[in-house]
Amino acid sequence: MKKINLELIVGLFLIAGFATFAYISVQFGEFSIFSKGNNYSLKADFDEIAGLKKGANVAMAGVIIGKVSKVSLTADDQAEIVMDIDKDVTVTDDAIASIKTQGIIGDKYVRISQGGSDDYLHDRDFITETESAVDLEELISKYVFGEV
Repeated sequence: MKKINLELIVGLFLIAGFATFAYISVQFGEFSIFSKGNNYSLKADFDEIAGLKKGANVAMAGVIIGKVSKVSLTADDQAEIVMDIDKDVTVTDDAIASIKTQGIIGDKYVRISQGGSDDYLHDRDFITETESAVDLEELISKYVFGEV
């Protein structure tokens, strides 16, 4: 009887340990199954996204407010991104979405600059004003070959 109780306790301890490890791994990996209701989606179309990837940060005033959840190509050959924005952040309908680089050679991210409107975007709305990414290699090649 004592052996069965000891095996049961060890088994429950191992299951609890694996569950804790799985939960911590999901949280540190910034993948969340439980917090899907804490976001809403916004879309934006760009002429050029130059290296922006799924999972890139979305920031407003230097504060991370979301992530890029999808990058795709539209029928009219534009890059469409879908951003998951925190529910407690409101974005005006005249906001500007820009693709920026963290530092000189850092990762790409989306910066949202608020407009002056009193109307706000809702789930699955489009940000109509966008600024595409600056291609640093193209600018350098233009300068080197005297096209600037």
